[in-house]
Amino acid sequence: MNVKYYSQQLSAFPSHYLSDLSGQIQACSYFTVNNLNRDFVNTKGFSVVFQRSGIAQVEQHFPFFTAYLNLALQPTCNAFYLNPLLLKEGSRVDPHMDRSLRSYSKTIEPPVLVSVLYVQVPKDMKGGELVLHTRKRQVGQIKPQMNTLIYFQGDLIHSVNPVETPGRRLSLICEQYSLSEVELLEIPQFTIESRVAQPITRKKK
Repeated sequence: MNVKYYSQQLSAFPSHYLSDLSGQIQACSYFTVNNLNRDFVNTKGFSVVFQRSGIAQVEQHFPFFTAYLNLALQPTCNAFYLNPLLLKEGSRVDPHMDRSLRSYSKTIEPPVLVSVLYVQVPKDMKGGELVLHTRKRQVGQIKPQMNTLIYFQGDLIHSVNPVETPGRRLSLICEQYSLSEVELLEIPQFTIESRVAQPITRKKK
């Protein structure tokens, strides 16, 4: 997919899927105070790291992600960092560039693209916009709309403005990478990152 800064797909899924996805994510035993870095202020979530060869394992553990993965994952990408992200009143995400797989290999470049599905958005929400920058200028400010799927360039610096409205802003995010065979050797075929538990990691054989 060629994305110039970002693109949006409205009404990406049937409404009943969004309702089920929201409930399943928030009921998941791994869903707790975020394991992400200090840029993610007052947020909740968990992360799933996998290779393309591990998609079946992701779907086995998290069947409610299947429809999202079928639509959002790009065929040119072979490694993924998937995380649901919950913000509430007072939450924010400070400016950063996604390179989450660098915890496995320090040489990995930013993802090709990042996909974001807005699963739940407070009514008449103030704040919570996704802000996109190149190193020189702002190239987008996106107000979340439920059931909108966003794709943006993986090398953009981005942030989320503080949420000023009561309620829950829930999104499902996937960093999508195109790695060399050597880099791919460092990435688990499937593992879960959460403050709740340390599950078994499966390396590619």
